[in-house]
Amino acid sequence: MKLPYLLWVPLWTASAVFAQQPTPASPLPVVTPALSQSPAPVSPTPSPEIATVPEENRVAKAEPVGERESSVRLQIFLDQKNFGPGKIDGRSKEFTLKALGRYQKAHGLPVTAKLEDSEALPLNSIEPIYTTYTIAETDLLRVGDVPHKPEDQAKLKKMPYPSLLKFVAERYHSDPEFLAKLNRGKDLEKLVPGDTLYVPNVVPFKIEAVKEIGKLPVVPEFKHRSIHIDTKEKMLDLTEGDTLLASYPITPGSEKLPAPAGTWKILGIATLPWFRHDEGVLNHGVRTSNFFNIPAGPSNPVGVLWCGLNRPGIGVHGTNQPFTIGRAGSHGCIRLANWDAIRLATMITEGMTVVIDGGIPVPKPGEKAEKTPPVPAENKLSLNPSLTVSPRAATKNAPQNPGRETKYANH
Repeated sequence: MKLPYLLWVPLWTASAVFAQQPTPASPLPVVTPALSQSPAPVSPTPSPEIATVPEENRVAKAEPVGERESSVRLQIFLDQKNFGPGKIDGRSKEFTLKALGRYQKAHGLPVTAKLEDSEALPLNSIEPIYTTYTIAETDLLRVGDVPHKPEDQAKLKKMPYPSLLKFVAERYHSDPEFLAKLNRGKDLEKLVPGDTLYVPNVVPFKIEAVKEIGKLPVVPEFKHRSIHIDTKEKMLDLTEGDTLLASYPITPGSEKLPAPAGTWKILGIATLPWFRHDEGVLNHGVRTSNFFNIPAGPSNPVGVLWCGLNRPGIGVHGTNQPFTIGRAGSHGCIRLANWDAIRLATMITEGMTVVIDGGIPVPKPGEKAEKTPPVPAENKLSLNPSLTVSPRAATKNAPQNPGRETKYANH
């Protein structure tokens, strides 16, 4: 029985064409490792393996392979190798080609970043391209109402996914609209336990495996690694000496509030951080006593990761809008999709160097201010906010959790 060809999806996740009704085939990648109090160091060149897919989840290979399906396969391949193409959508556009070029560089191949040159890669290792996911009763624990106003968010105990659709989309690095195309005839806004969806065969991001840790332990062998952020390319590269280990698409601040150029250090890394929403900081760069502490969760403004730098108010973090990476702006920070952010957390450590190119020029210690072009008033906001933690107790509008007041991320 044949399924109709899918329509083109104008977003950034996996899109392709089924040539036949899905039936048993082969493997699904392993899950992202849980972060615990003592995370095990990852390999210097991390690359998830592919595990066996349960019989009931296998999806047959579609023949012949269409152009969109080929792109999906390439995106999954790059994603598995830690060269993030952004959301998987079967469109070999900006971030897919940038990821391809970086993968080529890391593996000593001619760097062309051209789609036709991807045919030389072992893409057949991605088999099948699609698998299935069945909504479980426990998935309902990850979903709930998420109010828009920070004062209302501060009254919550957690910041869950706003819908099962967003939960599944982030789990499989996919845009909701792409999943809708992939699952024609199903109302994805009304999912219930027992519903089965077609999803890309990518390593799933498991929010339930992420633990709330105020400060990850130092991994000494990672200290000589470095992060390079190219704000024009909108890419984050992780290197070890001359070796490129991983690369992910980012949102590097905004035109009004770009990330600060310079060489920085990682002060600390937290998973499932809280967020201190202070209008004084966001609008004027001035810390005030009128703030709201937003609890942890995938819908937290800084997502599932806060990696604070020794530049007040600036950090590398996740996001509650992973499908807008590369398009939406931030207050001078570096945003990644949550699935990329949590993988990055397993490969970095406190004390590492972070180089930001193309942002606001910032004077180095001991350097006279006049040597650096003056920062426009509208841009000063990202230079002044306080660092990643708040010594203040929660306000009456925020949850009163003893011992938690010093673990709020701020950007």
